[in-house]
Amino acid sequence: MINGQKTFITNGIINDLIVVAAMTDTKAKPRYSGMSLFLVEAGTPGYQKVRKLEKIGMHSQDTAELFFEDCRVPKENLLGGAEGQGFLQLMTKLQQERLVCAVGAVASMWTVLEWTKKFTQERVVFGKPVIKFQNTRFKMVEMYTMAEVLQAFVDRLLVEHLKGTNVVTETCMAKYLCTEEVKKTVDECLQFFGGYGYMMEYPIAKAYQDVRVTTIYAGANEVMKEVVARGLGL
Repeated sequence: MINGQKTFITNGIINDLIVVAAMTDTKAKPRYSGMSLFLVEAGTPGYQKVRKLEKIGMHSQDTAELFFEDCRVPKENLLGGAEGQGFLQLMTKLQQERLVCAVGAVASMWTVLEWTKKFTQERVVFGKPVIKFQNTRFKMVEMYTMAEVLQAFVDRLLVEHLKGTNVVTETCMAKYLCTEEVKKTVDECLQFFGGYGYMMEYPIAKAYQDVRVTTIYAGANEVMKEVVARGLGL
């Protein structure tokens, strides 16, 4: 029987099946050894999709609040075959999750830079294209250089991850740095669009909304820095 509440659940409204991390032994020591994972199907008595949350961005996916009250799930819905394995099951994918975030951030940087390059080549101000102003070129050079550096870092981690190497510390570095830099890049690029950049008909405006959450989800960047600090023995 599951009781509790889950908030900020991606695709919480449209789901037919969810994985719930629940405490099956509240007295377990260490505490994380009392966590188990369960499959819960939509329509299960006691499981309610309470509400769809209103977000700044990422409007193409819903984010929801879920509620469980005396929600009974059959024992065969336990993942992993035994209770108390939930935390370890989750931990095995954290490296991959953070690496995926870094990959997405760098990919977004390249996309936004290409949008901006094209726009500044076409947009004329004071009789010449915006790209012909030294400030524009220097800023673009800085952003392209950062994208290249981060791409090389992420590519190395992808290779190490696929080889099965433990790169937890490095993927946390990549997650926090890449998401911070894509946030800066989108902000800088929007400036070159001028007033058009603030209009939702331009994709740079949507990117500005969507990118903000990247430093928060999959572990806030402050958490990433704590993990890195521990990995470095600090």
